[in-house]
Amino acid sequence: MKRSLISVFMSAVAVTAFGWGQKGHDTTAYIAENHLTPTTKAAVDSILEGKSMVYWANWLDNASHTKPYAYTKTWHYKNVDEGERYEEARANPAGDAVTAIKAQIETLANPSTPLEDSQLAMKILVHVMGDLHQPLHMGHATDLGGNRTKVKYFNRDNNLHAVWDSSIPESAHKWSYSEWQQQIDRAPAEVEATIISGTVDDWAKETINICDEVYKYFGSRDNISYNEVADWTPTVETQFLNGGLRLAHVLNLIFDPTYRSTANSPILK
Repeated sequence: MKRSLISVFMSAVAVTAFGWGQKGHDTTAYIAENHLTPTTKAAVDSILEGKSMVYWANWLDNASHTKPYAYTKTWHYKNVDEGERYEEARANPAGDAVTAIKAQIETLANPSTPLEDSQLAMKILVHVMGDLHQPLHMGHATDLGGNRTKVKYFNRDNNLHAVWDSSIPESAHKWSYSEWQQQIDRAPAEVEATIISGTVDDWAKETINICDEVYKYFGSRDNISYNEVADWTPTVETQFLNGGLRLAHVLNLIFDPTYRSTANSPILK
């Protein structure tokens, strides 16, 4: 009995520690893999020495809790409080999701970057691009991105951040990450072009707008149940897809000169 209680407790801790949950990060990475150009795929495979982006998709959640990578703890999120404009939000001196993504892009785009540094940058970029699209990772500082907002999920005590990390996605579809990709990665070319347009800051603002709606909607709910899962499953699907397509877009810009010449993207400028 004691061992069972410990297992339950450790499972709860693990869930609240992950951004988007393992399934979300795996799905984002796998969608991205399916949109790499052959030139980019060869470069990514070389940097990761044959392992896939999915293999490393959740690595940073664990690594950030170790001494060598503790400096990345704040890189999983960006806080913008209610009523605060994105441009005026106080910068975290330790960095945030947006500055982390931009830094990894710069590292990977530099042809002089040593392989070891490129490998680290790739692992971080794959993960944090997923975090950028989890609404509560763009949440308010005052409640630690929803971690202090207590809710009930199917009548069990939880918090809003953890519900969005894993509970809603897992309740939405009982799919593997490859099934998620097969079912939601079907955007027409013109829709995909709209999704990947803009900058990292534009994508962050988009997620923050969604986060504002999440706070408004869930703030009036005593218990999150079937109706709430049904209402927000399309948002989860959209954010998984957007994160994956944008990750592929960034990597294609970095590693494929032909793609870069036709994309006319401001990201590397």
